[in-house]
Amino acid sequence: MRALHTAATGMRAQEVNVQVISNNIANMRTTGYKRQRAEFQDLLYEHVRRVGTQASTQGNILPVGIDLGGGVKTVGTPRLMMQGTISQVGGELNLAIRGEGFFKILMPDGSFGYTRDGSFQMDAQGRIVTSNGNVVQPAIAIPGNAQAIAINPQGQVSATLPGQTTPTVMGQIQLTRFVNKAGLQAIGDNLFVETPASGPPQDGLATANGYGDIHQGGLEQANVEAVTEISDLIAAQRAYEMNAKVITAADQMLTATSSLMR
Repeated sequence: MRALHTAATGMRAQEVNVQVISNNIANMRTTGYKRQRAEFQDLLYEHVRRVGTQASTQGNILPVGIDLGGGVKTVGTPRLMMQGTISQVGGELNLAIRGEGFFKILMPDGSFGYTRDGSFQMDAQGRIVTSNGNVVQPAIAIPGNAQAIAINPQGQVSATLPGQTTPTVMGQIQLTRFVNKAGLQAIGDNLFVETPASGPPQDGLATANGYGDIHQGGLEQANVEAVTEISDLIAAQRAYEMNAKVITAADQMLTATSSLMR
């Protein structure tokens, strides 16, 4: 019976939906995380009686048709790149982006990754790096005897050295943006990489030409809202249950039909 297969596609779709929601909830406290949403499309239809066809020799046109759907399929789990809340956590190398842009990160294989997670550290050479030791681009080395580090909204990094009263500029942190940032591919470790869908990276300076500004001492929290995720989870659960009831009803109908043949 067609209803069995149709309901099964609905159950599979809701399984994917629950998986996406559970990942969002699991990353509620992940710095710079961007929530995902499952999107669905209906499957092909069997046109038993096509709408708009001629119904008689007099030229009457059918105002409605008979279309039997094949169910549903998952077509994507896009990321919603809205701004997350910025929390003031302190720390000279904790940075948050307010607005457009990503921090550019040099990966071990020489490629580049992009992140909104600005919880940076300093390595043994004084370079600003991620928690995994990947260097923030462009590379900026800060002397080990620096007494204070200041990063302004434009991303200029300055340090006060012993015996000096005026901070010395050490370098400039740049931001990168994409035409379609939702087309970036997540690879874990709070990193994204470019894809043909995202378009090429566009490097620029913070606060200029539409780029966001950099906030020192803050971190961008995940843009996940607990109430929204829980309500979506309940809706997905109910949809799964209703599809399961369709399978039960279809099975009972098949049982009744087969009993007539005994």
